[in-house]
Amino acid sequence: MGFLVQPMMALTVLPIIPFLLVFIGYYAWKRDKKRSVLLAMDVTTLFLILSVSALFNQIFGTSFGFYLILLFMLVCAGLIGGAQNRIKGKVDPKRLVRAVWRLSFLLTSAAYVIFFIIGLFPYIWAI
Repeated sequence: MGFLVQPMMALTVLPIIPFLLVFIGYYAWKRDKKRSVLLAMDVTTLFLILSVSALFNQIFGTSFGFYLILLFMLVCAGLIGGAQNRIKGKVDPKRLVRAVWRLSFLLTSAAYVIFFIIGLFPYIWAI
C-alpha cells in the first residue's frame, strides 16, 4: 500500500500533472479534444479538492478545509437542484452531480492558485 501513497501525494501537490496525463493520454487514444478536456477536468477535481483542503489547513492552521469544500459542494448541489426543479419540474441526478463536480473544478482551481501564492509568501520572506 505504501507504493501507492508516494505517487498519489505527488499528484496531489501538483494537480496539473494528472490533468496533463489524462488529457494527453485520452487525446492520443480518441483524438477528441473536447472530451479529453472534460475527462481531464473530472479526474483532476479529486486532486484539486485534496490539495486545496491541505493548503487551506496549512495557511489557516485548521483541519476544516476538506469539510468546507464538501459543505460548499452540498450547498451548490442544493441550489442547482432547486433551480432544476423549478425550471423542469424534476431533478436529473446525473446532470446535477456533473454540474457540481465541474463547478468544483473551476473554483478549486482558482482557490489552488490563490492559496499556493499565499502559502509561498512565508518562504520567500524567510530567505
